Amino acid sequence: MAVLSLTQAHLAFGHVPLLDGASFALEAGERVGLIGRNGSGKSSLLKIVAGLEKLDDGLLQLQQGLRTVYVPQEPDLRADARIFDVVAEGVAEAKALRERFERHDPADDLDAIQTQLEHLGGWTWEQRVDETLARLGLDGERQVGALSGGLKKRVALARALVAQPDVLLLDEPTNHLDLDAIAWLEGLLNGFSGSLLLITHDRAFLDNVCNRIVELDRGQLRGYPGNFAAFQAAKAYELENEALANARFDKLLAQEEVWIRKGVEARRTRSVARVARLVEMREQHAARRNVQGQVRLDIDTGGSSGKIVAELEGVSKAFGERQVVRDFSATILRGDKIGLIGPNGAGKTTLLKLILGQLAPDSGTVRTGSRLSVAYFDQMRDGLNLDATLADTISPGSEWIEIGTQRKHVKSYLGDFLFSPQRANSPVRTLSGGERNRLLLARLFARPANVLVLDEPTNDLDIETLELLEELLADYDGTVFLVSHDRRFLDNVVTSTLVSEGEGRWREYEGGVQDWLEQSRRAATLAAAAAKAAPAPAPVAAAPAAAPKRKLSYKEQRELEEIPVRIAALEAEQAELNALLSGSELYTQGAGRIQQVTERAAAVDNELLVLLERWEALEAK
Repeated sequence: MAVLSLTQAHLAFGHVPLLDGASFALEAGERVGLIGRNGSGKSSLLKIVAGLEKLDDGLLQLQQGLRTVYVPQEPDLRADARIFDVVAEGVAEAKALRERFERHDPADDLDAIQTQLEHLGGWTWEQRVDETLARLGLDGERQVGALSGGLKKRVALARALVAQPDVLLLDEPTNHLDLDAIAWLEGLLNGFSGSLLLITHDRAFLDNVCNRIVELDRGQLRGYPGNFAAFQAAKAYELENEALANARFDKLLAQEEVWIRKGVEARRTRSVARVARLVEMREQHAARRNVQGQVRLDIDTGGSSGKIVAELEGVSKAFGERQVVRDFSATILRGDKIGLIGPNGAGKTTLLKLILGQLAPDSGTVRTGSRLSVAYFDQMRDGLNLDATLADTISPGSEWIEIGTQRKHVKSYLGDFLFSPQRANSPVRTLSGGERNRLLLARLFARPANVLVLDEPTNDLDIETLELLEELLADYDGTVFLVSHDRRFLDNVVTSTLVSEGEGRWREYEGGVQDWLEQSRRAATLAAAAAKAAPAPAPVAAAPAAAPKRKLSYKEQRELEEIPVRIAALEAEQAELNALLSGSELYTQGAGRIQQVTERAAAVDNELLVLLERWEALEAK
């Protein structure tokens, strides 16, 4: 049953409608991911559902008594208040009603107030706040102004959850959260009993949380069952069909235009219908909203750096009593693409500065390579002058820009990043968050560099731009240092990761996030198995004796022999399912079949991982 619905919704800012007769319904218990290009109107739609903005036309219907809570991208929290007081704002109505009841004002209808209090659970609002704080790992006595961006986002979520909403609306909930916090949030939302509508460009988050994807595309809302992986396959098939239909329509229109230009003898009645159809086709073609063009990314690597970019040996760095880097050694070579992973405040920026020779270590040695030309992408956008125009930001004092051997006009270059020529002279402050990130990328790629340092480049970028940026970085000849909490982006770009393991210890792993997680799990499994199989220490006086090797039981031996056969069967099924998901035939068989195949593919992946870990554990014995 739908808890809210939009019918024939219209909304426009300027000449392009954001919603153009769009319709949408949110079912009870659904977890919907809302995606679309930057500037397509996703945040505006969320605010309309939250009751903060109004439609130009159309109908928004909410179930009677529906409690809806909206958490914006940048929550507005009182900096001078305690966490407890800010979270308690989520039960402000219940709190105010209880205060009225306790005042015993003769003008109040105490029976009505008591009934409403019981409905809202107002007698125990303090307990609800305390339980929510404990569940989210927050100290109610801490001052909000002293918190990091990730903790502030957690406080905003606590304020929303304590209200016990029927519908939770989240705008970019993973921004400013580290990997551990994102995993925690996934678990929290998967356990949420109400309906969920969220905007995010984190593809792994969409896969792990959402059971339906809704795309806002050219003013229309289109729903796709399943997670983001199922959406990608269905969308590719849909766009292919749309392109074919448009091509057939355009061919017929061209033929009719030739016919009308040649002239029709004595325009008889039988030709009137054909002329009318041509007029209608012209109107349809003029009204068609084609797929928006893609960002075109190119970068000038300049001259190559030396083979060795940096060599660190036994490097340590502390600030006061806090050890940020402890006895770290590594060799960074030209062409390496390295992801830095760690919680907020772990020291990723400090480690980067040590690697690039911008910060002296307390102990150990750092040798930087020759001919390094470094370009930075700053997640805080501090390098942008808000009063400068877009053209001056890219190429101050000149209308032309050189990318490698190409010479481009600055307006043409901005067009590659989806900025129209009319906006080239607009000030930076008129841009949205995603557009400012695109402008930063445009400026970054306009300068020759053989080392790129990208600090959270994925924030606010739409999914198509993220995928193009991934391709560019994968083909880039220089060295990349990437700080990001977007797991899919890291997996698709980096060749190795530097991971914070606490107390200033950093360790290098080959591959991306999934490789690091699998290596960590396997190491932990083997260590646990080794510890379990380790013999008791011999008495001091006794001569050391070799520990007898533990034999497998008959049941374990049979299991070990069967595991390779089971793995082979699962891998064959996995290949068959992946072929189905990659092809187009599946998407003609209905939403139920798509969801069934998608869920089975995820289950096979999990079963394979469990079998591989069990195989290693038995082999270790």
